[in-house]
Amino acid sequence: MKLFKLTNENGQTYNRTQWGENVTHETSGNGELCGPGWLHAYTHPLLAVFLNPIHANFTNPQLWEAEGEVGKENYGLKVGTTKLTTIQRIDLPEVSNEQRVKFGILCAMEVYKEEKWVKWAKSWLDGTDRSKESSYAPYAPYVAYAPYAAYAAYAAYAAYASYAAYRNDIAAYASYAAAYTTYTIFYTPIDLIKLAKLAVEGELND
Repeated sequence: MKLFKLTNENGQTYNRTQWGENVTHETSGNGELCGPGWLHAYTHPLLAVFLNPIHANFTNPQLWEAEGEVGKENYGLKVGTTKLTTIQRIDLPEVSNEQRVKFGILCAMEVYKEEKWVKWAKSWLDGTDRSKESSYAPYAPYVAYAPYAAYAAYAAYAAYASYAAYRNDIAAYASYAAAYTTYTIFYTPIDLIKLAKLAVEGELND
Protein backbone atom coordinates (compact mmCIF):
# COMPACT_ATOMS: atom_id res chain seq x y z
CA MET A 1 0.00 0.00 0.00
CA LYS A 2 1.04 3.62 -0.41
CA LEU A 3 2.84 5.01 2.62
CA PHE A 4 4.92 8.09 3.38
CA LYS A 5 8.42 8.18 4.83
CA LEU A 6 9.95 11.16 6.60
CA THR A 7 13.73 11.64 6.60
CA ASN A 8 16.20 14.40 7.35
CA GLU A 9 17.53 16.75 4.67
CA ASN A 10 20.06 14.10 3.59
CA GLY A 11 17.46 11.39 3.09
CA GLN A 12 18.47 9.60 6.29
CA THR A 13 16.76 8.55 9.48
CA TYR A 14 18.41 8.85 12.89
CA ASN A 15 20.03 5.43 12.65
CA ARG A 16 21.68 6.73 9.45
CA THR A 17 19.68 4.45 7.21
CA GLN A 18 19.93 5.97 3.75
CA TRP A 19 16.76 6.38 1.69
CA GLY A 20 16.25 7.61 -1.86
CA GLU A 21 14.53 6.90 -5.13
CA ASN A 22 13.59 3.20 -5.39
CA VAL A 23 15.55 2.29 -2.27
CA THR A 24 14.31 -0.71 -0.29
CA HIS A 25 15.15 -1.75 3.25
CA GLU A 26 13.96 -4.79 5.19
CA THR A 27 13.86 -5.59 8.90
CA SER A 28 12.97 -8.55 11.09
CA GLY A 29 9.62 -7.46 12.53
CA ASN A 30 10.83 -8.36 16.02
CA GLY A 31 10.06 -6.27 19.06
CA GLU A 32 8.04 -3.13 19.56
CA LEU A 33 7.12 -0.65 16.86
CA CYS A 34 9.68 1.91 18.01
CA GLY A 35 12.51 -0.65 17.97
CA PRO A 36 14.95 -1.64 15.22
CA GLY A 37 12.74 -4.50 14.04
CA TRP A 38 10.37 -2.14 12.24
CA LEU A 39 10.54 0.50 9.54
CA HIS A 40 8.36 3.49 10.32
CA ALA A 41 6.03 5.35 7.98
CA TYR A 42 2.85 7.42 7.85
CA THR A 43 -0.44 6.83 6.09
CA HIS A 44 -0.86 10.45 4.97
CA PRO A 45 1.53 13.35 4.24
CA LEU A 46 -0.26 15.67 6.68
CA LEU A 47 0.26 13.23 9.55
CA ALA A 48 3.97 13.18 8.77
CA VAL A 49 4.10 16.97 9.12
CA PHE A 50 1.84 17.32 12.15
CA LEU A 51 3.46 14.47 14.10
CA ASN A 52 7.12 15.03 13.22
CA PRO A 53 7.72 17.05 16.46
CA ILE A 54 6.94 14.04 18.68
CA HIS A 55 8.60 11.42 16.48
CA ALA A 56 11.83 12.09 14.59
CA ASN A 57 11.62 15.87 15.02
CA PHE A 58 13.61 16.54 11.86
CA THR A 59 14.51 20.21 11.44
CA ASN A 60 14.52 20.17 7.64
CA PRO A 61 12.56 17.04 6.75
CA GLN A 62 12.12 15.41 3.38
CA LEU A 63 9.00 13.44 2.51
CA TRP A 64 9.01 10.33 0.36
CA GLU A 65 6.21 8.43 -1.30
CA ALA A 66 6.72 4.81 -0.36
CA GLU A 67 5.32 1.31 -0.69
CA GLY A 68 4.99 -1.25 2.07
CA GLU A 69 2.62 -3.57 3.92
CA VAL A 70 1.58 -2.48 7.40
CA GLY A 71 2.51 -4.97 10.09
CA LYS A 72 2.07 -2.80 13.20
CA GLU A 73 0.13 0.35 14.01
CA ASN A 74 0.24 2.94 16.76
CA TYR A 75 -3.37 4.10 16.99
CA GLY A 76 -3.08 5.80 13.61
CA LEU A 77 -0.09 7.94 14.59
CA LYS A 78 2.42 5.92 12.57
CA VAL A 79 2.77 2.43 11.15
CA GLY A 80 5.49 -0.19 10.96
CA THR A 81 6.48 -2.44 8.09
CA THR A 82 9.22 -5.01 7.63
CA LYS A 83 9.89 -3.98 4.03
CA LEU A 84 9.65 -0.44 2.75
CA THR A 85 10.57 1.11 -0.60
CA THR A 86 10.87 4.86 -1.01
CA ILE A 87 9.80 5.56 -4.58
CA GLN A 88 10.22 9.28 -5.03
CA ARG A 89 10.60 12.45 -3.03
CA ILE A 90 7.45 14.58 -2.87
CA ASP A 91 6.66 18.06 -1.63
CA LEU A 92 6.20 18.39 2.09
CA PRO A 93 2.80 19.93 2.89
CA GLU A 94 3.12 23.43 4.29
CA VAL A 95 1.06 23.97 7.42
CA SER A 96 0.72 27.18 9.36
CA ASN A 97 0.91 27.63 13.11
CA GLU A 98 -2.82 28.28 13.11
CA GLN A 99 -3.45 24.96 11.35
CA ARG A 100 -1.26 23.14 13.87
CA VAL A 101 -3.27 24.59 16.73
CA LYS A 102 -6.50 23.72 14.96
CA PHE A 103 -5.36 20.12 14.51
CA GLY A 104 -4.52 19.81 18.19
CA ILE A 105 -7.84 21.27 19.27
CA LEU A 106 -9.86 19.11 16.87
CA CYS A 107 -8.12 16.00 18.18
CA ALA A 108 -8.72 16.90 21.80
CA MET A 109 -12.39 17.65 21.13
CA GLU A 110 -12.88 14.04 20.11
CA VAL A 111 -12.35 12.86 23.67
CA TYR A 112 -12.45 15.80 26.10
CA LYS A 113 -15.92 17.14 26.85
CA GLU A 114 -15.48 19.51 29.79
CA GLU A 115 -17.98 22.30 29.14
CA LYS A 116 -15.80 25.38 29.65
CA TRP A 117 -12.94 23.95 27.64
CA VAL A 118 -15.22 22.95 24.76
CA LYS A 119 -16.68 26.47 24.71
CA TRP A 120 -13.18 27.93 24.51
CA ALA A 121 -12.15 25.45 21.81
CA LYS A 122 -15.16 26.18 19.61
CA SER A 123 -14.73 29.92 19.90
CA TRP A 124 -11.08 29.57 18.87
CA LEU A 125 -11.88 27.28 15.95
CA ASP A 126 -14.64 29.39 14.46
CA GLY A 127 -12.68 32.57 15.03
CA THR A 128 -15.29 34.34 17.11
CA ASP A 129 -12.91 34.95 20.00
CA ARG A 130 -9.19 34.31 20.12
CA SER A 131 -8.30 37.03 22.59
CA LYS A 132 -6.07 36.19 25.51
CA GLU A 133 -8.78 37.34 27.87
CA SER A 134 -11.05 34.55 26.64
CA SER A 135 -8.45 31.80 26.98
CA TYR A 136 -9.44 28.95 29.25
CA ALA A 137 -6.55 27.24 31.02
CA PRO A 138 -8.01 23.85 32.00
CA TYR A 139 -7.03 21.84 35.05
CA ALA A 140 -6.06 19.00 32.72
CA PRO A 141 -2.31 18.89 33.46
CA TYR A 142 -3.03 17.93 37.06
CA VAL A 143 -5.45 15.20 36.04
CA ALA A 144 -2.99 13.88 33.48
CA TYR A 145 -0.50 12.82 36.12
CA ALA A 146 -2.91 10.37 37.74
CA PRO A 147 -1.06 7.14 36.93
CA TYR A 148 -3.99 4.76 36.68
CA ALA A 149 -6.83 6.94 35.36
CA ALA A 150 -5.78 6.26 31.79
CA TYR A 151 -8.82 7.46 29.86
CA ALA A 152 -9.41 10.59 31.94
CA ALA A 153 -5.73 11.43 32.06
CA TYR A 154 -5.08 11.08 28.35
CA ALA A 155 -8.23 12.92 27.36
CA ALA A 156 -7.43 15.72 29.77
CA TYR A 157 -3.84 16.00 28.66
CA ALA A 158 -4.97 16.13 25.03
CA ALA A 159 -7.07 19.13 25.96
CA TYR A 160 -4.25 20.74 27.89
CA ALA A 161 -1.79 20.15 25.06
CA SER A 162 -4.11 21.73 22.50
CA TYR A 163 -4.44 24.77 24.76
CA ALA A 164 -0.68 24.87 25.22
CA ALA A 165 -0.25 24.75 21.44
CA TYR A 166 -2.09 28.05 21.32
CA ARG A 167 -0.07 29.56 24.14
CA ASN A 168 3.40 28.06 23.82
CA ASP A 169 5.30 25.57 21.66
CA ILE A 170 2.79 25.19 18.86
CA ALA A 171 4.26 22.32 16.87
CA ALA A 172 5.13 20.05 19.76
CA TYR A 173 1.99 20.57 21.80
CA ALA A 174 -0.33 20.16 18.83
CA SER A 175 1.35 16.82 18.16
CA TYR A 176 1.01 15.78 21.80
CA ALA A 177 -2.69 16.64 21.69
CA ALA A 178 -3.11 14.21 18.81
CA ALA A 179 -1.04 11.53 20.51
CA TYR A 180 -2.87 11.63 23.82
CA THR A 181 -6.18 11.67 22.00
CA THR A 182 -5.37 8.40 20.28
CA TYR A 183 -4.49 6.68 23.56
CA THR A 184 -8.22 6.72 24.35
CA ILE A 185 -8.99 4.88 21.12
CA PHE A 186 -10.33 1.83 22.95
CA TYR A 187 -13.24 4.10 23.88
CA THR A 188 -13.45 6.35 20.84
CA PRO A 189 -12.03 5.52 17.39
CA ILE A 190 -10.19 8.57 16.05
CA ASP A 191 -9.73 9.33 12.34
CA LEU A 192 -6.55 11.40 12.45
CA ILE A 193 -6.38 11.81 8.68
CA LYS A 194 -9.87 13.31 8.62
CA LEU A 195 -8.96 15.73 11.41
CA ALA A 196 -5.69 16.69 9.72
CA LYS A 197 -7.51 17.46 6.49
CA LEU A 198 -10.14 19.44 8.39
CA ALA A 199 -7.42 21.47 10.09
CA VAL A 200 -5.86 22.39 6.75
CA GLU A 201 -8.73 22.46 4.29
CA GLY A 202 -12.05 22.52 6.09
CA GLU A 203 -14.24 24.56 8.38
CA LEU A 204 -15.71 23.76 11.75
CA ASN A 205 -19.11 22.12 11.41
CA ASP A 206 -21.52 21.35 14.23
